[in-house]
Amino acid sequence: MTSSVDDVSSDETYDPRTVVDKWIQIWDSRGTFDVSSLTGGDEQADRRYVVSMFSYPSGDLHMGHAEVYSISDAMARFARMRGAETLFPVGWDSFGLPAENAAFKRDLDPRDWTYRNIETQADSFRRLGISFDWRTRLHTSDPEYYRWNQWLFLRLYECGLTYRADATVNWCPNDQTVLANEQVVQGRCERCGAQVIKRALTQWFFKITDYAQRLLDDMDQLAGWPPEILTMQRNWIGRSEGAYVDFAVDGRDEPVRVFTTRPDTLFGATFFVVAFDAPLAAELCAPDHKDQFEAYRAKAAGATEIERLATDRPKTGVFLGSYAINPLNGERIPVYAADYVLAGYGTGAVMAVPAHDQRDLDFARAMDLPVRTVIDTGEPEPSVTGVATDGAGVLVESDRFTGQSVADAQTAIIAELAERGVGAAAITYRLRDWLLSRQRYWGTPIPIIHCGACGEVPVPDDELPVRLPESGYQLRPDGGKPPLASAEDWVAVPCPRCAGPARRDTDTMDTFVDSSWYFLRYPNPDFTEGPFDPAGIARWLPVDEYIGGKEHATGHLLYARFLTKSLHDAGLLPFTEPFTRLTNQGQVLMDGKAMSKSLGNLVNLQDQIDQYGPDAVRITMIFAGPPEDDIDWADVSPHGAVKWLARIWRLADEIGSAATLAGDSAVAGAVRRSVHELIAKATELMTGKRLNVAIAQLMQLTNVLRKAVDTGPGAGDPAVREGVEALVRMVSCFAPFTAEEAWERLGHGPSVADAGWPVADLDLIAAATATCILQVDGKVRDRIEVAVDIDDDALRTLAMSSPGIAKALGGRAVANVIVRAPKLVNVVSQR
Repeated sequence: MTSSVDDVSSDETYDPRTVVDKWIQIWDSRGTFDVSSLTGGDEQADRRYVVSMFSYPSGDLHMGHAEVYSISDAMARFARMRGAETLFPVGWDSFGLPAENAAFKRDLDPRDWTYRNIETQADSFRRLGISFDWRTRLHTSDPEYYRWNQWLFLRLYECGLTYRADATVNWCPNDQTVLANEQVVQGRCERCGAQVIKRALTQWFFKITDYAQRLLDDMDQLAGWPPEILTMQRNWIGRSEGAYVDFAVDGRDEPVRVFTTRPDTLFGATFFVVAFDAPLAAELCAPDHKDQFEAYRAKAAGATEIERLATDRPKTGVFLGSYAINPLNGERIPVYAADYVLAGYGTGAVMAVPAHDQRDLDFARAMDLPVRTVIDTGEPEPSVTGVATDGAGVLVESDRFTGQSVADAQTAIIAELAERGVGAAAITYRLRDWLLSRQRYWGTPIPIIHCGACGEVPVPDDELPVRLPESGYQLRPDGGKPPLASAEDWVAVPCPRCAGPARRDTDTMDTFVDSSWYFLRYPNPDFTEGPFDPAGIARWLPVDEYIGGKEHATGHLLYARFLTKSLHDAGLLPFTEPFTRLTNQGQVLMDGKAMSKSLGNLVNLQDQIDQYGPDAVRITMIFAGPPEDDIDWADVSPHGAVKWLARIWRLADEIGSAATLAGDSAVAGAVRRSVHELIAKATELMTGKRLNVAIAQLMQLTNVLRKAVDTGPGAGDPAVREGVEALVRMVSCFAPFTAEEAWERLGHGPSVADAGWPVADLDLIAAATATCILQVDGKVRDRIEVAVDIDDDALRTLAMSSPGIAKALGGRAVANVIVRAPKLVNVVSQR
């Protein structure tokens, strides 16, 4: 950390580590950070609900935790000191595969591993000075919490938003579970490194696609979100307008329907492509091509969807020995299986127009397939250049549509497709339904019972929660079964409808379900009549400020928006968006890379706190840059923060022990104006979440006050005391232990958190001085402080008495004096 304050030796008495326990005990005993009422209180009171994305208890807190919680704590403290009742809750996202794997390796129950780490993190949060209201504490692995996961699952099931279907999934053979796409890196499980395979499984889904358009439309409510996140979500949802087109295929009774955004290019389709892993590919494969197809499918199976969609990836495929028929011109075109088409996109099949789609063109060139230009865009021929032309123009080689513009041809072709019953106008989305099944133990059991006579039977509400078995299960059962399937005594139950023999569902829910609504329960985590207390919802929701990483843009943040909308539609919530404002923090790096044990660049948070104290670590994190920027710990150091905080500590000592003097001097007035100017600047910066620049203003205020003590008006002047007290109150948002101790040394009782944020005297600032630049022949020779309302004549007189002006003139006569009060005087000399 590079400080803007002078490089001075720290006071030997400064060591905030020695007062951590003292202030934790005082805060706890006084309930300093508890709101007056979680679910009631003054309806007219200003309220703020500040939430950090909750922690996963994989071990103790790390450097990334220190960053995000230092940022969110500063925001919560600022809101509280500005007079808002501020709810700042704490919880743990405590289910999930990492805990299950850790427990398996150590031969432990996942409960033991998880709750031990939670207590470790809870103690570290306290020692970092994070101002949580600890009454809100929740853990998603508590039966009292996951009961409501199950309840919400059943409500969406009743609304038709929960269903079970066959799906091709990423399967880790080592962890024996489904993986999301983002958990597969270069074809391997991100956690264990095993080669991921594709596997067909019957899975549970939430029908998020029903909300695709509303997720787009309601972004109008998210003016407080970073534009980058909204763009990521728009791209992920992927709204496309175009047409469905039905292609007959040799030997198949039903046509294959494809979606295209460019129906105007139908006459340019020269082949047909099916995703190699779609069931349709095997169906369309001719018998004498089965061996080639199976060999290709086995070879292509390891790639992730992200890799398959990469534009720079070589295109591969295999001819299936069948042909599709273009519905507009009757042309037979060959059918291929390839990996650049995804099974989950539409029917898993596309018409390929290589002249006007780059991926199709790359495939055509790799397979030596024809390229036919049907849109004249004025660009060079794609078959020659290898560059597809995807812009607007005029149709060519398109029979009766030749000569029409792209826009007119799209309308006409869609109309003809509809008239002939072989297509229709359509809107599609890239977004796919939320696959929530996981073949794990440490998660929320899915509350469905499977009965041979009754089919799927929801567990009655009065039998919730369906608790995880605490014995009789294996975390890694033989045969690739889910762990819960090994608990036979738990699985076998009577059907709730017919009382016949039945079996529980043995999948657990994706932990994104847990995190998609936890912020609704914080206001009353002990509520037993539903997943959340309506009084708490009315008082606090939606969240005013949500803080977390941008890596959650298309996962957690999208799921939370979906669940909020579905609960609104079910009459359970009065709003449709969960988070009013969103702040993303960057990563904490070391030598330009993410911290990792394997890279040997891991920085231990507790070591940093032991060496420098929690306040200096917090200051270093926040001062390093804007919240959204990455921090490279190799480029910063808490040494500068320690020195600055020591200066504040020493100022408090000197002011607290000085006798009060009368404060009427002009120098004291200038100090007071500077103090209030810096209060105003810091307040504006904190409001705009420019926390690092706010700290810079507090450093400048420290310099002003240090000079005032050393050179006048002195430590006993009321203006100096006012300034130091204001400094300590503002610093408490970033360095709470130092601020509390300094506040006590200034003679005040606990807590500085109750003292309020200082308010700038705007009248005093308005009457402040301005810095006037004095020039001779256009070159700066001096600067003077003048009243902002000084007139030209008075300013001219002051300027001409300046020693800097006299020295620069060197006895030369003055030809002219240009005055622009109060900012500039330029003296023009005679040559």
